[in-house]
Amino acid sequence: MMAFTDSEGVNLSGGRSYRLNLPPGIPAANFWSVTLYEAENASGLANGQPFPSLGSRDKPVPNADGSTDVYFGPKAPAGKERNWLATVPGKGYFAIIRLYGPTEAALDNSWKPGDVQKIR
Repeated sequence: MMAFTDSEGVNLSGGRSYRLNLPPGIPAANFWSVTLYEAENASGLANGQPFPSLGSRDKPVPNADGSTDVYFGPKAPAGKERNWLATVPGKGYFAIIRLYGPTEAALDNSWKPGDVQKIR
């Protein structure tokens, strides 16, 4: 699953902040991850973090309903640092969600991530 644009069809931009909601029951038997890549050359986004990815092994904080929000932006939203991936102002990028050991809900498309929502 890939996202190049936000929910309004605008290319993802490193100077803006976004939220991606992953509904409860992420269908990955092993683990899942969201990784950011530079739009220019498809290499991992050099964002100053050790890896341009966040996943279940990082133990992001879930929402009360069991879903997980992942934030992309130049600064982490207050209190959301564990669920945040840094972006670089002036750089375009795209996101890929990977499900390692996808389960039936991934294979039959009954589970789908939310759209990337601009929050600023």
